[in-house]
Amino acid sequence: MSAERITVLIPGRIHPRARARLADRFELLEIASADQPGLTQTQAAKVVGAAVSGQFPASLIDILPNLKMIASFGVGYDGVDVQAAAARGIVVTHTPDVLNDEVADTAIALLLNTVRRLPAAENYLRAGRWVQEGSFPLSPLSLKGRHVGIHGLGRIGLEIAARLEPFKVTISYHTRRPRDDVSYGYHDTLLSLASAVDTLISIVPKTPETIGAINADVLKALGPNGVLINVGRGTTVDEPALIQALKEGTIAAAGLDVFAEEPKVPAEFLDLENISLLPHVASASIPTRNAMADLVVDNLIAWFDTGRPLTPVPETPFKA
Repeated sequence: MSAERITVLIPGRIHPRARARLADRFELLEIASADQPGLTQTQAAKVVGAAVSGQFPASLIDILPNLKMIASFGVGYDGVDVQAAAARGIVVTHTPDVLNDEVADTAIALLLNTVRRLPAAENYLRAGRWVQEGSFPLSPLSLKGRHVGIHGLGRIGLEIAARLEPFKVTISYHTRRPRDDVSYGYHDTLLSLASAVDTLISIVPKTPETIGAINADVLKALGPNGVLINVGRGTTVDEPALIQALKEGTIAAAGLDVFAEEPKVPAEFLDLENISLLPHVASASIPTRNAMADLVVDNLIAWFDTGRPLTPVPETPFKA
């Protein structure tokens, strides 16, 4: 199928590079919101493809009778109702691999920031306190000798593990099923993993099983020397339980790049000194976001030119 004259819907905002490249190949139909599309029947009937960074609910899929393919910006695609898409035979794609290195690098940086309090130390220097008050206080924690558990050993989890190995830490992991291509210790439950380690890095997608998975019991099992790092989805962590754990010393520290109701961050987090906070920037470099934008567009072009998407999600019906 030729990509010429094909209409692609963009609900809400998308990366400007993706929009510019899409405009070169497709007729674009842009709407402000996926929840209130405001499309006429004629407009809806023209839509054959879609590019989205965020939400694409079943209610939008239902009013697009000729939709064939949805290209989602990001490795996580929980904003797209893939079950509704699959029921219609609509292929959904995402942007894996091109952001693996960036997210893994950020996970390690956030871990170091959290255990060594490096952002606080820089702020101390910038405020002139080194001159006025002397040396910054010793960090109570260190990465040395830690046992790190990885919650989710997929593509990014494997990259995080590879970066951890030179730090000479012990590595274990929890996934739904053990992997046969790694030698790290496997735990069949998250609670078992938390009980065995003193550092937990979460890099799992949003699913019914992962929502609230890091709860009070998991935090208690992690222990008073424990450190939690989350670069996956904010919904994985029971935030009130984490706030209580940090206040009471149930765990020692946490580092978060993601939050349950982004961009809103619980005010209690901002008052704590034993937490390092980032505004969901794990993949937020210009080269990586450009590569993600390109993959969104390349998936649409490949589908409409050859009938073969590049990176379909497993829930949709395309078979390579």
